[in-house]
Amino acid sequence: MYCLHVVGARPNFMKAAPLIRALAPRPSIRQKVLHTGQHYDRPMSDVFFQELGIPQPDFNLAVGSGTHAQQTSCIMLRFEQIVVSEKPNLIIVYGDVNSTLAAALVCSKLHLPVAHVEAGLRSFDRTMPEEINRLLTDQMADLLFTPPRTPIKISFEKGFPGNAFILSAT
Repeated sequence: MYCLHVVGARPNFMKAAPLIRALAPRPSIRQKVLHTGQHYDRPMSDVFFQELGIPQPDFNLAVGSGTHAQQTSCIMLRFEQIVVSEKPNLIIVYGDVNSTLAAALVCSKLHLPVAHVEAGLRSFDRTMPEEINRLLTDQMADLLFTPPRTPIKISFEKGFPGNAFILSAT
C-alpha cells in the first residue's frame, strides 16, 4: 500500500510525525511525504521536520503565502499533478489548514481515498476559516480519525458522511 502524507503547516507536522513513525516498520506500507509549503520558513517548517524526525518531503509544492483562495487553489493545481502521476492508494491529511482542504478536495474529485487525522473537531464558528476546512474535509474523507473524547455523536448529527469509517483513539 502506498500512503501519501500531505502536510503544509506547523500543526500538520506534529500530527503526522507519530503516524509516519508508526507505519515506518511495516514493509507492506510505502510512505511519501508531500509538503505544500503553506508554512515555509525555517522556524515554521524545516525545524519541525528535524526535531520531530519526519523524513524530508518527497515533494514540496512551495505555495507560500497568499489569501485563502490563492493558497488553496495553488495547492490544488500542483497537488493534482502529483497524485495523478503517483497514484497513491491512500492520501492522509491532517487538521484544518488550507492544505488539508485543498488535498481532500482534489482527491474527492479524482475518487482517491482520503484519511483525515483529527476529524470531528468543531468550534461551531463558521466565521473561522479552519471551521469551514474541518466541515468540508470531514465530508469528503473516507477514513475519519478522531482525537480521544471527541463527541462523535454530535459530529454524526452535524452530517458526517454515511460511508465514512470512523476510528477514535481512547
